Amino acid sequence: MGTHRTTLPGVGVQYDYTTESGQHISVVVHYDGRRFIGFYDQDDPDSCTLSVPLTPQEATGLAHLIDAAPIDAVRTDGIDLVTEHIPLGTRSPYGGRLLADTRARTRTGASIVAVLRTHSAHPSPGPDFRLAIGDTLVVVGTREGVDALSEIIAEG
Repeated sequence: MGTHRTTLPGVGVQYDYTTESGQHISVVVHYDGRRFIGFYDQDDPDSCTLSVPLTPQEATGLAHLIDAAPIDAVRTDGIDLVTEHIPLGTRSPYGGRLLADTRARTRTGASIVAVLRTHSAHPSPGPDFRLAIGDTLVVVGTREGVDALSEIIAEG
């Protein structure tokens, strides 16, 4: 079970998710707000058996049905603003380094508003906050800014 994020240049971002039972589902989020959910054949993970297009309103409605709490926490209706969780993986050059070293806001315009650890949360971390592999950064910004920050965190 896990999620894999892939930037699709000029299109948006694809999120691939595999359930505990082995079902592969993907969500493609276009820069213009459109979303597509794809369902894949378990015997052929490259074979999409069904693709369902969703408007931003339909995606929000579906998210409310699945889990309303995260959607209600930050309202962005009518605002070009997204909130995303970015994992700090083992390939990131920022493990063990200070938050200031990312220069996130300067480089992307996106803000790291919290850092989640296995057993704790650190809201509004300052520039002297030391990041660790396994942290999850809670980021707010434009779609482009958040995508750029995700690339920086993943690869430096």
